[in-house]
Amino acid sequence: MTGLRTADYEFDLPPELIAQSPTAERGASRMMIVDRASGTIRHALFADLPPLVPAGDVIVLNTTRVLRARLLGTRGSGMPAEILLLRHLGEQRWEAMVHPGGKLKPGRRVHIADGFDVHIDAMTERRTRMVTLETSIAQLEAIERYGHVPLPPYIHRPDAPADAERYQTVYARETGSVAAPTAGLHFTPELLGTLASRQVRRADVLLHVGAGTFKPVEADDPAAHVMHEEWCEITPAAARTIAAARAEGGRVWAIGTTTVRTLESMAAAGGTVAAGARDTRIFIRPPYAWRVVDHLVTNFHLPRSTLIMLVAAFAGYELTMEAYRIAVRERYRFFSYGDAMCIL
Repeated sequence: MTGLRTADYEFDLPPELIAQSPTAERGASRMMIVDRASGTIRHALFADLPPLVPAGDVIVLNTTRVLRARLLGTRGSGMPAEILLLRHLGEQRWEAMVHPGGKLKPGRRVHIADGFDVHIDAMTERRTRMVTLETSIAQLEAIERYGHVPLPPYIHRPDAPADAERYQTVYARETGSVAAPTAGLHFTPELLGTLASRQVRRADVLLHVGAGTFKPVEADDPAAHVMHEEWCEITPAAARTIAAARAEGGRVWAIGTTTVRTLESMAAAGGTVAAGARDTRIFIRPPYAWRVVDHLVTNFHLPRSTLIMLVAAFAGYELTMEAYRIAVRERYRFFSYGDAMCIL
């Protein structure tokens, strides 16, 4: 059976297909439609999504909001330093990635702005740092004022003012992610309104996306990969909406892999979605027995990533890799600011 080794998810991607900026208008992306039942692939625009979603189905959205988590400052020597906040640990303490790692040892301090310093407290087993934010104003206000949009490492430019809006979904609410749930970046208020007018239900869930989403699988056997931990939540209202749709024969449309991971993490036997909150390390890869998700809207992902493995578990390995080959041939835009794939 193919799709069981990490090397199976390698593919040639011309660098110019990696989207460095969003489309001029939100929602103007292309969309590849992959039909699992027929094995066919066709091309459309993201604006063509609403007619694909029958009345009574439910779209599930991740309402996390991206934190301006990239803090640029200076060390005591005056040389530059960078702190990438990963996870809030309570009060002023955070887990963070730092650069340069060899210089930012416990006890060191990084100056971000007047009244805003980061103290390096300790090193973790995975070589991230435990840090304390020392601020003269509320810490989230300081982060939003002085932080930068944490664009993914494959976007080779500094963040621009437009990224503050475009690297955020229009329905983002709860701040806590260091990466956007990028399938949701295609949605506009108008498109969401069109879906609602067609009697398509909506359920909002939450998963705060960590930097580990960009980490490639380096082990030959994906089972040896240590999955990053992320916090997710499904409210009782969202669980009831999903249950009502399923009870009436409606299908569940997951918007993005983070939504998939939330739904499948909180699923019980028989496909019931439980309300609650928890940390999840779920790693979905072939073979996988799906419990909740019926359709998936996603972007095109990195080679050898946990995300392309999730797509292969859903669409089938051969069909997934064929879709990627066609996407390269047809010059689709890849990754966070790229085009979309709708899997029926």
